[in-house]
Amino acid sequence: MKNVTDSFVFLGHWPSAGSFGFNTDILATNLINLSVVLGVLIFFGKGVLSDLLDNRKQRILNTIRNSEELRGKAIEQLEKARARLKKVEMDADQFRVNGYSEIEREKMNLINSTYKTLEQFENYKNETIQFEQQKAINQVRQRVFQQALQGALGTLNSCLNNELHLRTINANIGMFGAMNEITD
Repeated sequence: MKNVTDSFVFLGHWPSAGSFGFNTDILATNLINLSVVLGVLIFFGKGVLSDLLDNRKQRILNTIRNSEELRGKAIEQLEKARARLKKVEMDADQFRVNGYSEIEREKMNLINSTYKTLEQFENYKNETIQFEQQKAINQVRQRVFQQALQGALGTLNSCLNNELHLRTINANIGMFGAMNEITD
């Protein structure tokens, strides 16, 4: 039993400087690979991601400005409607005898249509902002995923060659064979 334990300790031991060996500690090697991939992603993806976010921010700001202009136009229309309302009220005083109820109905219709128009502009602004934000988030997610995948594939392709891959498979087969002999 001591020989089996010594063989596992020997497989997990790093060889001395100047020679080449395999690190069979899967957790340690995965942690190293993950840290290298994350470092490469952060180093190369930071500029692209910030440019993408800056462009998206400018588009959103332009959309907000356009919405604010539309809101300003709606307020201007509301002011015009209020001026018309004042005129209608003055006319109502003149025509009170002939048809007060008709003038009152026209006033309410005018106010309701103006408020509906203002609400429509406000809803349009909010929907546009929400749509642009969601679109930006989705584009950033896709870009980060693509870059992460390209970086990982590049790292894997540059680190693994056929000889190294075959030696790793043979070492693992040997370990499993030793484990089967122990359990039998």
